[in-house]
Amino acid sequence: MAFGRKKRREEIRIELTSMVDVVFLLLIFFMVSTTFLDRGSIGINLPQASDTASVAAPREVRIYLTDRGQLRLDDVALSQAELLERLRHFGRQQPRPAIVLLADRQARHGQVVAIMDAARQAGLTDLAIATQTGDNGTGR
Repeated sequence: MAFGRKKRREEIRIELTSMVDVVFLLLIFFMVSTTFLDRGSIGINLPQASDTASVAAPREVRIYLTDRGQLRLDDVALSQAELLERLRHFGRQQPRPAIVLLADRQARHGQVVAIMDAARQAGLTDLAIATQTGDNGTGR
C-alpha cells in the first residue's frame, strides 16, 4: 500500500457545446415562428366588408379615427386643420401616397367624410377605408 501517494483527481469539465447548440436552435425557432402585428396604438373597432382586395402602395399614410372622434395620423394626435396641412406635406414629399383610413365603426359619418374631403383638398386621391373580414366584430 502506498500511503504517501495522493490519488490524482480528474478535472471536472462540463461540456457546453451541445447546450449552446440547443439554445441556438430554440432561438432560431422562436424568431422564425413569431409573427408581428401592426395594430397601432389606438383600439379601433373596424367595420366589416365581404371583399378582401387590397392594393400595395409604396408609402402608406394611416389616419385613425376613434369612436370618440379623436384623430391621429401615424400615431400623432391632430386636429382637422392640422390633418389637412400634414396631408399636403405628404403629397409634396411623395408623388402618390396611399391614404388608409382606420375609422371605428362607431365613428360619426360626418367625420369620415371630412377626412376624405381633407385628403381630396390636399390632392391625394388614393384613399382606402380599412375593414375587417369575418364575423367576430372585434377589429383585432
